[in-house]
Amino acid sequence: MKYVVTRNSNPVSVARDFDSLFNSLWNNWGIPSTKTPSVDIWENEKAYMLEAELPGYSEKDVDVHIDKHVLKISSLCEAEKEVKGTKDEPNYLIRERSCRGFERSFTLPEGIDEDNIEGEFKNGVLTITMPKVPAKQPKKIDVKIKK
Repeated sequence: MKYVVTRNSNPVSVARDFDSLFNSLWNNWGIPSTKTPSVDIWENEKAYMLEAELPGYSEKDVDVHIDKHVLKISSLCEAEKEVKGTKDEPNYLIRERSCRGFERSFTLPEGIDEDNIEGEFKNGVLTITMPKVPAKQPKKIDVKIKK
């Protein structure tokens, strides 16, 4: 197992290898990319909804909080913290999987009831429900006209 190598089915493909190298350098300018969760945000009459895909994370790994009308979702990968700098670090032959922390922030629109925001984590999907404050109805004032 000491010399495990990945092989391609088409060993001679200079164009593919060049394209792969060029695209990997051009897309992120040679800087390793961070993985951020994909989100969907929508609204209905009663609330705004946010769904974030977080496969491989558990409820305890994800931090959700609001500060000054900004919703922040973040996580620091536990595996990253435990392995670095220890003598028990495995001797990887191939390492394609990685666990990275992330942080996403969203500015909340006016009219959200921040005290009643709720979250649910199920099957690797975080769903945050942000209820809207009921619209204030105009107050009717009866005006009596003196004759």
